[in-house]
Amino acid sequence: MSQPTEHIENGHIREFDGKVSIYYDGYWIRYYAPPPDTLEDKKNLIESLGRRAFHHTERGINTPGERLELARQTFEQETDPARKRVTGAMLAGALFNRAIDIFTSIVVLNAKGVIISETNDLMRECGENLKAALEYGKMVKHYSGEEGIDELWGEPFKAFTMPMEAFYESRYIKIAQTMRDIDEISAKMGRVFGNIAAFAGVESKIRELATSAKMEAETIKRDWVIFEVWPRFVADMEAVESFQPKVPPHALDREKNILRNGRRLLIEGTNVLNYIAGARVPMPKTKREYLEKCDAYARAVEQIDLNPPGIRVFHGA
Repeated sequence: MSQPTEHIENGHIREFDGKVSIYYDGYWIRYYAPPPDTLEDKKNLIESLGRRAFHHTERGINTPGERLELARQTFEQETDPARKRVTGAMLAGALFNRAIDIFTSIVVLNAKGVIISETNDLMRECGENLKAALEYGKMVKHYSGEEGIDELWGEPFKAFTMPMEAFYESRYIKIAQTMRDIDEISAKMGRVFGNIAAFAGVESKIRELATSAKMEAETIKRDWVIFEVWPRFVADMEAVESFQPKVPPHALDREKNILRNGRRLLIEGTNVLNYIAGARVPMPKTKREYLEKCDAYARAVEQIDLNPPGIRVFHGA
């Protein structure tokens, strides 16, 4: 939640809005202390980041690590551009899983008293695989198909190379950027629909959704509070998605079509907020294209001439 009325240094921690929060770039974000900087904790973090990356990206790319060479061979031999992108995404998955396989073995050896140094060949191979996964991850799309989401593939490599505290700081910065995008998108939705009589009442529902979307973005799944945050977020999405504009009694077919298009745009905005809140990273292409659609819709509505009690139009959305 933003609090622009006072100057606060990034990284400041205090109780805010009923929870312990950390401040970054205008937003108070639910605070989680970094775990110890041990191999075991680092492995757990990287595995968690991997699960999140696969969850939010396209299907069929979670290639097992033991199939890395086959994935690499298939990618190198593919000539069709569309198929090559997909084989590259599958290669990214194989590289990530191979890195996890290696890192797991290192942790097991460490637990048995066999110390693997950072310069060991296994550690170097693990890091190289994560770095390569980041590179090929540029070919991976979000599950919506809207755009690539390679930032998710960069996080495991960051977690491998950075101290825990520094990695957590980088995550708070990304979450603040995510919250800013949620605010920008929801504000645009509110301006476009808030002064259209047929959509009266939806603006408050959009505000509620923006609030719960930011709560979803800041909350990790293993925190018990997710049992409060997730139901609220889903209910707020459903409230916007199920909203039906009130069609004027004497509306013409063109006007009815404009309202139907508005409802579709409203649902699309709900989906975009869901994508961004879930991924916890900005999705600039998706955001830009949706905001452009909102502007185009506002211009289309301005051209409609309805008799009272027709549509009141907000100018300058």
